[in-house]
Amino acid sequence: MTAGDPRSVAGVYEAAVAGRTIASAGRVPDARTALDIFRSVASSAPAVFYFDVTLTYGDVDLLSSRLATHLRTKGLVAGDRVAIILQNTPQFVIAAVAAWKAGAVVVSLNPMYRTSELRRLFADCSPKAVLCQDDQWENVRAAAGKVDPALLLWSSGRESQTRNDARVMPAFGVGPLQNSLAAVLAREAATDAELFAVLAPDDVAVLLYTSGTTGVPKGAMLTHGNLVANALTCRDHFELIGSSRIFGVAPLFHVTGFEIQLVAAFAAGAAQVLTYRFHPQVALDAFLEHRPTFVIGAITAFIALMNQPEATSPHFASFVHIYSGGAPIAPAVVQAFAERFGRSIRSSYGMTELTAPSHLAPNEGTIPVDPASGALSIGRPTPGTNVIVVDDARRPLKPGEHGELVVRGPQVMSGYWCKPEETAEVLVGGWMHTGDVGFVDESGWFYLVDRKKDMISASGFKVWPREVEDTLYAFPGVREAAVVGAPDPYRGETVIAFVSALPGAALDAAALSRFCRERLAAYKCPVEINVVADLPKTATGKITRNKLRDDLRSR
Repeated sequence: MTAGDPRSVAGVYEAAVAGRTIASAGRVPDARTALDIFRSVASSAPAVFYFDVTLTYGDVDLLSSRLATHLRTKGLVAGDRVAIILQNTPQFVIAAVAAWKAGAVVVSLNPMYRTSELRRLFADCSPKAVLCQDDQWENVRAAAGKVDPALLLWSSGRESQTRNDARVMPAFGVGPLQNSLAAVLAREAATDAELFAVLAPDDVAVLLYTSGTTGVPKGAMLTHGNLVANALTCRDHFELIGSSRIFGVAPLFHVTGFEIQLVAAFAAGAAQVLTYRFHPQVALDAFLEHRPTFVIGAITAFIALMNQPEATSPHFASFVHIYSGGAPIAPAVVQAFAERFGRSIRSSYGMTELTAPSHLAPNEGTIPVDPASGALSIGRPTPGTNVIVVDDARRPLKPGEHGELVVRGPQVMSGYWCKPEETAEVLVGGWMHTGDVGFVDESGWFYLVDRKKDMISASGFKVWPREVEDTLYAFPGVREAAVVGAPDPYRGETVIAFVSALPGAALDAAALSRFCRERLAAYKCPVEINVVADLPKTATGKITRNKLRDDLRSR
């Protein structure tokens, strides 16, 4: 096989799939767009529960048409980008639908970004319009460059509701009244829908930027076909129906929130329960008030909920399914959650470039744990998804052998925005190279070992941080754990651990070290364990090992 020839590599992948006895049957392709599935829902159905307001699908339809009219009137044309920089508010839903009605591509960005970060991303995607949170107005205005002031809008998140919860909502920001979304929606009349753009499944629906921890962020181009295919998978797997209520733990600007909360809700005709941003006590209050039936989020969010002394099993009684994704799950955390609340957290795996899930654990039954590493399985490939494991030379491996997960299916992105070389590096004949290391067992269960870039080489031995972290999580009193490699003149790299404690617990680093030595090979054991108040995280709750590595270098 010629490693540099995409056709030969893809051919080998095809042969590997054809030779497998475990297949993942697909569904009949759906030619609808994300806007189509939104429009298919009855106008009277509830779309968003947000503090003390309920918006129906008809409300969202009307308000999004008014915003789309404004965008088109001010010069936006099909294919232009609309940057949405909002928290989990109804205005996010309205803005996304409006952008699609206008024929635009949604660019979903983190409202925590500062001016320099926004300027870099705006330079990459060249948005024609920007809709931001009110407290981001000055940052966005400074970064917006030549964006028409009439297409630079802000929203407070307080529109249509009166319960301004100070635990999650900051003080009211500043912005010209004429640039407020509320003012636009009040003065615009909805244009005849026939004047809006016509979309196709192959059109790019959203640009979602990868975290960029190893370089310049890249905008993953997810098409309407990508969104619909995975939304229907989520609808069916999570048993979402019209009466379902999806709780918004994940930010809507992240792929999990955008796809498995927003678009999956459209696919099911279900409602979302939004609370501006995740706060454990606010979430618990909303659980009792709105009785959500489904939730998916990073495991750190569920750890935060467990850390609330007042959290009880009745808070979780309405949930039909609880899933976690976005970061590895320690079996000890799953067990502790089940013992506390009598509910099971099910595992999943996905990434931005895969429009969220490519693997899901079944809704019922035992999820296997790899006896060698202690890793909880991430599940099985979703319908219509092919997954193989390859070595560094991109040769398919046998069950049990560790290598990179490579995925093909209707959810695989079309590429990175304006980055053909980076696209060619990870996409080979429709197969996505994930950069994640794992393996598949003889029964078709997949296991994630770690990110290729996070592997530690200690004295020539491979150390996967995930395995060490799972061991640390099993120690009584550990709330969160992260393991990184630090340069070592003798060993090449050495293993360093960071842990935080559960409320009321006191962690003894020496006892933790002994605990690891009893359970891990010597070269895997941390030579240094740091007990810290909290671990750095992304906005979605994923622990950022790169920040810990940077802190070590700056010592």
